[in-house]
Amino acid sequence: MRALPTPDDVAAASPDLLVRWAAQALLPGHPAPVGAAWEHGGAVGVYAPALNRRDRLVLAGPPEGVAAILRDRIREHGPDLRPLTTTALAGEVLPLLPDFTAWGSFGWMERTGRLATAPGVRWLREDELDAAEALLRKVNPHAYVLPRERGTLRWAGSFADDVLVAVGAEAWTAPHVGFLGGVATHPDFRRRGLSRALCSFVVHELLEEHPACALMVDGENDAAIASYRGLGFAYREVTISLPSDVVAALPPRN
Repeated sequence: MRALPTPDDVAAASPDLLVRWAAQALLPGHPAPVGAAWEHGGAVGVYAPALNRRDRLVLAGPPEGVAAILRDRIREHGPDLRPLTTTALAGEVLPLLPDFTAWGSFGWMERTGRLATAPGVRWLREDELDAAEALLRKVNPHAYVLPRERGTLRWAGSFADDVLVAVGAEAWTAPHVGFLGGVATHPDFRRRGLSRALCSFVVHELLEEHPACALMVDGENDAAIASYRGLGFAYREVTISLPSDVVAALPPRN
């Protein structure tokens, strides 16, 4: 099993944007503890502690190599580790690991190229972040990204009569993949194109600075998935695969 010490090494070993995103954990200045990455049999695994609030082991490549990395590393980092692959890959890996089972899934969306920006959106100032947090807690209290939280880089916003009504963030961006999160629009201002404009602005900025852009989405949120597809994002379902005994000890999922 070969170590991959840098994000560039991960990018050279795999074209998969999910593992390239996780490779930010290899940077010494990363906001969370430094992780590790490996290549085996053409597969790549990246251990990314505290990435977007979870200790993650992100894997891609041939199923035999993925199974070997997963089997080798799963016990090393404790029961809170969340190993991620695409759901399609999990369908090939799990038969090779009979003591593992699928536990939960969600959406990963990605795109490359360029996107036109949108008017009426700008980056927020530090003194506007309290309003952004209040909006998020009102609209999406379970958001994975909040202002001033570790990993958050900058926030964008749209205003109506000097009131902040839509927000979105660049957070947990990797050298090869910019990341969009924390998107929320005040309920009284929905269906006015504000969310689309805000996402267009942030994605434009990210694609100016990175080869690709990505985000995570609830796999059951059809409206959000359709909106992001309209901005050129492709959808992939990802699955968490865990040892069956670990799953048995976990609390029920809500």
